[in-house]
Amino acid sequence: MTHLMDLVRGLVAWTPLGVPAFLFVITLVVFFHELGHFLVARFFNVKVDVFSVGFGREIVGFTDKRGTRWKLSWIPVGGYVKFAGDADASSRPDAEATARMTASEREGALTLKPVGQRAAVAAAGPFANFILAIILLTGLFLYSGHNVIAPVIGQVTKDSPAAAAGIRAGDRVTRIDSTVITDFQQLPEIISMSGGAPLAMGIHRGNQDLILWVTPRLMKTGNQSNVRSQMVIGVRPDTRAAVTHQRYGLGGAFGAACSESWMIVKNTILGIGQMITGRVSTDQLTGPVGIASMTRQVADFGFLPLLNLVAILSVSIGLANLFPIPLLDGGHLLYYGVEAVLGRPLGERAQDVGFRLGLVLVLGLMLLTTWNDLVRLNLF
Repeated sequence: MTHLMDLVRGLVAWTPLGVPAFLFVITLVVFFHELGHFLVARFFNVKVDVFSVGFGREIVGFTDKRGTRWKLSWIPVGGYVKFAGDADASSRPDAEATARMTASEREGALTLKPVGQRAAVAAAGPFANFILAIILLTGLFLYSGHNVIAPVIGQVTKDSPAAAAGIRAGDRVTRIDSTVITDFQQLPEIISMSGGAPLAMGIHRGNQDLILWVTPRLMKTGNQSNVRSQMVIGVRPDTRAAVTHQRYGLGGAFGAACSESWMIVKNTILGIGQMITGRVSTDQLTGPVGIASMTRQVADFGFLPLLNLVAILSVSIGLANLFPIPLLDGGHLLYYGVEAVLGRPLGERAQDVGFRLGLVLVLGLMLLTTWNDLVRLNLF
């Protein structure tokens, strides 16, 4: 009962700004993802039956002159584009419906298009997410620039991995392994992705250049409302260290946006690999509840940080959809790759089994991430 009351109080406090912010973030990311599918499908003259932001019953919608039903639905945690020849929102082919089509209808069926065109339609959604992220990040870098914090250690936590390695306050970090360090903000990014492997840290101390080996440790971080496990070494920046503000032109902002997007992709892939090998806990995975909570916190800082969150989520969702799991875009690309190699599509039964397994896996991941979110919010 106590947990239930905590949840109700949390929702009441979260609602005024959190709901609009969450809907804005999710709707923007989902809309661009589905728009990518839609535009490439239209380019190849595929008939689009439905373009939906959200799942479930329709809230509001309209039908355009080419017969596409555009709609906003009640469950705002995803969306879909349904093409002619699809059995449902997951784009499973409907052989029976395709067989009943007239000659003109068959020209617009996705399932009857060449495998290369079908692959392009499937890849267009994630690709649109990457484009959205780069556009937003380019604009943010152009408008706000970037604050660079000198990588000087201000505080070393007692009995921490950094203290054990001999790192001291006043040390300047010059590199971690092969990565040159010019900004203190690089440290948590690299350390969190280390998986607990020893890191060779280049240190400039006085007139000396040292190499100190430090082994990150998995620790609980955050506050009472947002606790997560993270690899840390126990250092904080020197608040007296120089902070420089870097400005960008269009080319520099675009380059920084591409670099930032690639870093998100790289860190996500490394993190998943570490979870699979057991070097990092799966409690770092975040689901819809966690995204909603994060959105509420970011929205407190203003609209620009919210746009930055949109960019990060857009890259993450685009990448997640490329995983070779039936039901996701990556699963469709996997099937199309097999078809290209074999010269024929997989049998209907094989595809159906794959989609069922994909559904189980996706639902399992949703349950795991939702559980993580609730535990992180101290509701369980």
